[in-house]
Amino acid sequence: MSGAAANATDGGRAIGAIVWKSIVWVLTGLFVLNLVLLVASVALDSLAQRWLGTWLPVGYTADWYASAWNEFQLPDVLIVTLEVVVAVLLISAALGVPAAYALARRNFPGKRLVLFLFLLPLIVPPFTYGIPLASVLYQFGLGGTLGGVVLANLVPAVPFVIFVLVPFVEQIDPRVEAAARVLGARTGPLFRHVLLPLLAPGILASLVLVLVRTIGLFDLTFLTSGPGTQTLVVALYYAVFAPGVRANQSIDAMAVVYMLASLLCLLVALRFVDPTQIVGRATRRAR
Repeated sequence: MSGAAANATDGGRAIGAIVWKSIVWVLTGLFVLNLVLLVASVALDSLAQRWLGTWLPVGYTADWYASAWNEFQLPDVLIVTLEVVVAVLLISAALGVPAAYALARRNFPGKRLVLFLFLLPLIVPPFTYGIPLASVLYQFGLGGTLGGVVLANLVPAVPFVIFVLVPFVEQIDPRVEAAARVLGARTGPLFRHVLLPLLAPGILASLVLVLVRTIGLFDLTFLTSGPGTQTLVVALYYAVFAPGVRANQSIDAMAVVYMLASLLCLLVALRFVDPTQIVGRATRRAR
């Protein structure tokens, strides 16, 4: 009887595991199908001559992309987006790399408080601190300017670089630095020729992720940008909700441009960055 009961229990567990896996696969399939259909509908509408009450558009044309390119001033918007992204990447690297090294190597009074302050912009909703931040920038004449948009984007970007890089710094044996100093290396050459090559994977990982994050950061950019300093995501928002009559196909064409730009950045990130590597480093650090 005990053997039969054990077999029944094992059989029940096996059936339960199969049911659970089936549920997970069904839910995952429904999510992927919904996402594919959503993207496909936007892409098809951006190419549709007319699409009313039918399963597929009546005809197809690429004229809506030319219309969106001119109507929404996409060349200027793309240039502004590129300028903001490049500035945020360079400044966040210049500030984040030394800060990550200091936090990983040095113990000082109030270190936990500093880490908590750096963590706040990553866990607090951007609108919570974005509104007072925008008020301060406008008081100093930076609101609506390219510099103001860059400063606003740096608030979450620099902590992001720091928290990605700290595990990379902690994995570097301090004896490597000590040996370099014994051989006469000063701080500048030590940092350039010893630490930077070792930190290159972490720096690349953090900057690529910051690039993707900056392109899609709507809240802070929306609150601090002006008519000539809108990034692609903010310009898309205004194209949808600003007063006036606009063709849905033209707006969808702009959405496709935004999706392609984001997808390109994501592909670059997945090409050079292994997310499991970052998670693994953070896990080993926690242990």
